[in-house]
Amino acid sequence: MSNINWRSWDEPATKNEVENVGEKLGVKFPLDYIEVAMDYNGAHVSPELFQVEGKEKVFGTLLTYDVEDEEYILEIFNDYQDTLPKKLIPFAFDPSGNLICFDYKDCKDYEDDPIVVFWEHENALEKEMLIQEEGLTEEQAEERARENVFYVEPTFTEFLNKLYD
Repeated sequence: MSNINWRSWDEPATKNEVENVGEKLGVKFPLDYIEVAMDYNGAHVSPELFQVEGKEKVFGTLLTYDVEDEEYILEIFNDYQDTLPKKLIPFAFDPSGNLICFDYKDCKDYEDDPIVVFWEHENALEKEMLIQEEGLTEEQAEERARENVFYVEPTFTEFLNKLYD
């Protein structure tokens, strides 16, 4: 992570604040993320570009642990949870309102380190609407929600190391 420059961050978060949010979300955040979130709470990053299936995407900002901020991580999760697939926990935005998330889908009891994924909000529909209006089962609605999830990197550190200008 030596090539990363963080800018415009909020007041530092404590380890306890970050872990408490993880607990409220039912997950254990990876240690490398916790360390960054503590020091660079809500920050922008440079370099900021990364690849998703051969397309260039932009890392906008880390979500913040400042409960008064509109990009407070729990508020963002609550705003998007009707469309986000299960076990996806956002930790950053791109400038277009898409989310960079941890995916705990293949983690045992949310204890293993999650992979990093990109969630595209375009064409994302509320799962409840898919069930009611399209007659999908809950499992089918979840599968449809996962169509907007794209693999990025196996770990948070590897994600940061792949950022470029």
